[in-house]
Amino acid sequence: MEETFYEEYAQIEATHWWFEGRRAIFDKILRSLELGNDSLLVDLGCGTGANLNFLTGYGRAIGLDWGAAAARYARQRTSVPVLRGDVTALPFKTGTVDVITAFDLIEHIDDDRACVHELARVCRPGGHVLVTVPASPWMWGRQDTINHHKRRYSGPDLAQLFREQGLEIRRFTHLNTLLFPVVAAVRLFRRVVPEKNGEVISDFSMNKPGPVNTLLGRLFGMEAHLIKRWDLPVGVSLLCLARTPLGA
Repeated sequence: MEETFYEEYAQIEATHWWFEGRRAIFDKILRSLELGNDSLLVDLGCGTGANLNFLTGYGRAIGLDWGAAAARYARQRTSVPVLRGDVTALPFKTGTVDVITAFDLIEHIDDDRACVHELARVCRPGGHVLVTVPASPWMWGRQDTINHHKRRYSGPDLAQLFREQGLEIRRFTHLNTLLFPVVAAVRLFRRVVPEKNGEVISDFSMNKPGPVNTLLGRLFGMEAHLIKRWDLPVGVSLLCLARTPLGA
């Protein structure tokens, strides 16, 4: 991510509809795992830390990010431990973490296979890996460039990435399906229309706190009830919940 956007993310992660809607979905999934209070959850690529306080509702949380600016913002907003480290060489012993979360992380990593290998390595037998990534390579646009993405994923490519590391896929679904037509239209429009004065603007700056933001967050969050029963066939993001084999 561009360094200048960390401050923006630090301000909006707690209130923007995108993040609010996703947390409603993550809540449904994490509750289904029936974790104990002593369960260890590690959030990789924790960014400016908005999800860390959220994750303490399911056990003990630790954050990890490579960026100094991200770690600094995260430590200012939470008392949860925040480490700096490389997600392709994690500073955790093999088989010691109950849940690994990596929300919009692995698309930033040059060697995504090495990253997923590390997720599988540190997760205990029967533990879980919960990952989101941007979907549909054809949606590549300025926001991907701003965020320093290396790729967007197709469903088959992401599923193969996890299975290659011996992970058992429990849930595999698209997210942000209800608002997908609007988001896709904005992304495609920005691909062909120049920014004013050549300024690079993040998608997240296009919506401010208020009634519209609240409505969009509720619409996105409604998908938590949908994915309880169905895997959604199309959307802006992909979500994969995988488990390490009990015999690992």
